[in-house]
Order: sequence, then C-alpha cells, then structure tokens
Amino acid sequence: MKRIWLLFAQTVTVAVAVLFVVGTLKPHWLDRRNVLPAVVPVIESPGTLSVEPSATGFREAAKRASPAVVSINTSKAPDQAQMVDPWFRFFFGEQGQGQPQAGLGSGVIVSEAGYILTNNHVIEEADQIEVVLNDGRRSTAQVIGTDPETDLAILKINLGGLPVITLGNSEALFIGDQVLAIGNPFGVGQTVTSGIVSALGRTQLGINTFENFIQTDAAINPGNSGGALVDIHGHLMGINTAIYSRSGGSMGIGFAIPTSTARSVMDAIVRDGKVTRGWIGVEPQDLTPELAESFSIPSGTGVIITGVLQNGPAAQAGIRPGDVVTQVGDTPVSNVSQLLSAVAALAPGVPSSLEIVRKDGKQRIQITPGKRNLPRPQPSR
Repeated sequence: MKRIWLLFAQTVTVAVAVLFVVGTLKPHWLDRRNVLPAVVPVIESPGTLSVEPSATGFREAAKRASPAVVSINTSKAPDQAQMVDPWFRFFFGEQGQGQPQAGLGSGVIVSEAGYILTNNHVIEEADQIEVVLNDGRRSTAQVIGTDPETDLAILKINLGGLPVITLGNSEALFIGDQVLAIGNPFGVGQTVTSGIVSALGRTQLGINTFENFIQTDAAINPGNSGGALVDIHGHLMGINTAIYSRSGGSMGIGFAIPTSTARSVMDAIVRDGKVTRGWIGVEPQDLTPELAESFSIPSGTGVIITGVLQNGPAAQAGIRPGDVVTQVGDTPVSNVSQLLSAVAALAPGVPSSLEIVRKDGKQRIQITPGKRNLPRPQPSR
C-alpha cells in the first residue's frame, strides 16, 4: 500500500513540475482561447491586437486571408414548364431552351473540416454548387443548411489541405477601423479592396429579418456576396452581403454580417440542422415621441405593443396591447429590430422576463417564449 501511495505522490509531483515548466516557457500552449469548439473546429484570433497598420500596407492581411476566400459557381436547371409553355415560345422563340441559369458569388473557408460560410441568396434554389479555391482546385459543395432570416448558408467540401481564415472578434470593431473586402466581383477573379468601418449595428434596412450590419466603404460589387470582410491582421470580421446602389455597382455603401452572428448561426446549423429562435406572439411598433411623452419615458426608449396573439406566450404572460417593452431579459430595446433580435435570442421553453411600462409604472413580467417558425414558402404559379 505504501508503494502505491509513493508512486502516486511521485506522479503528481512530476505532473505539477511539467505544468510549471510549460506555463513558464510555453504559456501559449495553455491558452484556452485557441481550444477548438466542439461544434465546428475553427481558428480564433488570440484577443486584442495592435491596430497600427503595417509599413507594407495591407499586404500581410491580404496574404493571410485571400487563400481562404473562394469563388462559388451555381447552376439551376431551366424551368421545363416555362419551356413548353406555348405563349413563352410564341414571344421568346426557342432561344435559351435547355440552358441552365448560372450564378456567381463568394465564400469563406472557416474550418479545416471543409465548412464554408456564404450568403443564402448566393446558393438559393441552386441545383449544383461548385467551389473554386484560390489555388485553382475545384470541388462540388454540399449544402449543410441555410438561414434565410440572416441570409447565411453553410456549405461543405471534401478536400484536404484547406486554407482556413482566422475568425476575429467583430464586437471589438470601431467606426473608423480599416478593413478589406475580398471576393470575386463580376467574375473577374479574386479582388481585394480597402476602406473603413463606416457604421456599426445598421438595422431596419429591409434586407434581412434579423439585421445588425457592419457598414463599410470598401468596394463591394456583384459577385462579392458571401466574401470576407477582414481587419488589418487578416482576421474575419464579417460576411459581405449587400450594397446600396443606384447603378448596380459600388457607391461606397456596403454591408456585412458580423462574424459573431455568422459563427452562432453556423454552430446552430451544424449542431441542430437549423437555427432555433424564440417567439412571444406580439405585434410591435416603434414608439413615437408623442407616445413616449405620454408614458413619461425618454424618446427612443422601448417598443409599443399594438397586438397580442391570442393564447400566445405573451398573452399567457399577461402582456396587453398598449404595453411598452423596454427590456428583454437583460437587453434594453429601443426599436422593433432590437426587440425582434432580443426575443429571437431567447431559448424556447426557458422562462425569461420582460420589463414593460404601463400608465401605472414599470413592471417585470415572466414569460416562457415559444419557438419561432418560418412561414411556409408559397408555391410558384
């Protein structure tokens, strides 16, 4: 028994000594920030880095990020019903019959396992998806899942030795930070453009259901959708998604989905096959200055409820039309978009709380959110 105890004590002593040596000489080996997550194995930036630009400009950032940005070619079979329609043939003749519809976009390799982030609108309704790497390799892609409400899609390719982008902390971005947009605009080939972060948290643009865009003046054009927005270190800060344009080309107003959003959507899709969001069954409306004054709350604070679904979670919790919601859980809300996002972040079936304002003052109401369901697509006619 004494021998066993002595052996145990010696083993513990050696282990502690090894841990001490490693912690002293190689502390980064113990850095938990680089441990790969269980859902999708990715590489994350180590934390706060210098924001000073390099003497060589953006050369190193482009060199690090560009190999992981891919071109995505899609094709869709022609509508056979349309092809045999006599009226279509009368007006358009036989031209274009049997020719597939082609699409073009970009994507970002985020994992050695072959996972690629892109936009849902890039691959939506595609029959075939081909990914072209920066080194010339090509592969057919499998759609792992899509989330139309954030316009994100997850693809997977089966190739070895894949270049992988490092995920940055998009929550640490500031207005004025320098960024690069990388993609394949107009199919001319991979292109890098530079600019700054023009604004953060852009909402109510009518692009997606859930919006929290990074706005940039880095040139984004058709074909850039799904490509990378990176910082001066080459770390992924967002997925380029849309532009504001009167001409169809870049006018210096582009929008990207933050990496934080893309990461959570990707993990949910790979883990569960879909993104599950909370729902409470209310019809909200932005609070006007006049209504805010009548409730004796500052203008721009809270969202007024104009309708409550019968027997929905909100109705069961006692929420009534005319209530002003100022906080969901610990998250303050000041407009409909913020309310929608905060409610969506709630776990269905898990009790939470809402802070509301009524004529008689503030109240805290307990509510159990349900599961948000996407509307079923209407059949084409």
